[in-house]
Amino acid sequence: MDGQPAIHGENEHVARAKVTADIVRSAADRIETGREVPADVHRALIDAGLFRLLLPRSIGGAEVDLPTFAEITMIMAKADASTAWCIGQGGGCAMSASFLEPAAAERLFGPRDAVLAWGAGVQGTAIEVPGGYRISGKWSFASGSRNATLLGAHCRVIGADGKPRLRPDGRPADRTALIPRAKARIDDVWQVVGLKGTGSDSYSAEDLFVATEDTIDREALEDVRVPGTLFRFPTIMIYAAAFGGVMLGISRGMLDDLTALASTKTARGAASSMRDSEMFHADLGRLEARWRALQSYHFGTFREIWGAVDAGGPLTLEQRVNARLACTHTVYEGCQIAVDGYRAAGATAVFETAPFERRMRDALAASQQVQGRPSHYATAGRHLLGLPLDTQMFV
Repeated sequence: MDGQPAIHGENEHVARAKVTADIVRSAADRIETGREVPADVHRALIDAGLFRLLLPRSIGGAEVDLPTFAEITMIMAKADASTAWCIGQGGGCAMSASFLEPAAAERLFGPRDAVLAWGAGVQGTAIEVPGGYRISGKWSFASGSRNATLLGAHCRVIGADGKPRLRPDGRPADRTALIPRAKARIDDVWQVVGLKGTGSDSYSAEDLFVATEDTIDREALEDVRVPGTLFRFPTIMIYAAAFGGVMLGISRGMLDDLTALASTKTARGAASSMRDSEMFHADLGRLEARWRALQSYHFGTFREIWGAVDAGGPLTLEQRVNARLACTHTVYEGCQIAVDGYRAAGATAVFETAPFERRMRDALAASQQVQGRPSHYATAGRHLLGLPLDTQMFV
């Protein structure tokens, strides 16, 4: 990538992420107070190719595997969780390019600064008209939208006859319209406790025409137009790998900060410094063991699934449930590790001048996202018992 050194002896994308993480770490305060990734930092992410990791090679993308993408979000989250979250979200959104006709994919995603952001859920309508759709609606939680060039509008499809279109299984049909950010109204609503720098604003459009070739059905993997193992995975599994990586990075950062603190702090009234305290030794050892186990579980699960699909096997329901369980547990347990690390730091943790309170707020905010919803444990439990799943949405 432009401005980046040649990398040898290590996955080049991981190596570039490590270099860029130093830039992000030095800007963490600006990211937090500005509630967005500032322009100079965003440019560094663009230069490192971190928003092109999951684009097809045919339009200059990297097509990295899922474990590598998760590792990159983990690396970046140690530096700043909000930036890592935007990279994870942007990567999942970039999968849209694989559904598009080649000319449309090149037009929308060919520019090196192309970034797509979108909000959660199908919250709009797309009325069929000659050549495309008229879309209207309002969407929320568009992480990274302040630096995006494109926005995605998830819409229920309404026929020209005024009747909702249905999928073959009877569910309402939906499509995602990809629109220039400039054509949407942006509402600054991101006043939150954690992940402040994601700038996850709301946006809306009213009766906006979008050509058919600029719309996709995210669920229809049969519509994917490019080869490659990556594009055999649904977007929801991309997010599972990425956001688990974010939580691993947040909790890893918390433990690294705690270890550094122990070298200098003696708790009030304590007989010895944290570094010399056997109680702290045991606490730190348990936290480290929990984190290493979680890292092995998350990455091991996605390596196994990727390897099976890359070898030509189908993506099975068993693998989908395994991915869902791994992500859910990584988000849940990673948050608990971060909270326990915060508590172990004592009164030092409450000060904004120390890194602990930001990491805890980011962990708690990340744990509230649907990828970490506790009900996913029940979905996995039903599968283990041979019962029909109570949802297909997140598997």
